[in-house]
Amino acid sequence: MAKSKPKAVKSISLKKEINQQLTTQLTNSLPGLKEILGEKKFEARIKKAAKLLSEGIKEKVPEIIKQEKKKVSKMKTETSEPVMEI
Repeated sequence: MAKSKPKAVKSISLKKEINQQLTTQLTNSLPGLKEILGEKKFEARIKKAAKLLSEGIKEKVPEIIKQEKKKVSKMKTETSEPVMEI
């Protein structure tokens, strides 16, 4: 009997995750169009639309989050300095 190893959780990039979410949301919101175009054409167009909508998303962390991290690290360094007692 072989032991089953737990599968490692892969972290999906931000752009891919948003692309998947867009694809599912567009698919769910346009069911009538799927009947008109057909399965193959519909999927191709949804894929293109999701790609275009997620085009401006960068893989890097947005500037706002970077600024927040700087503030937190600055606060930690200010508070972590040892206080000298006399």
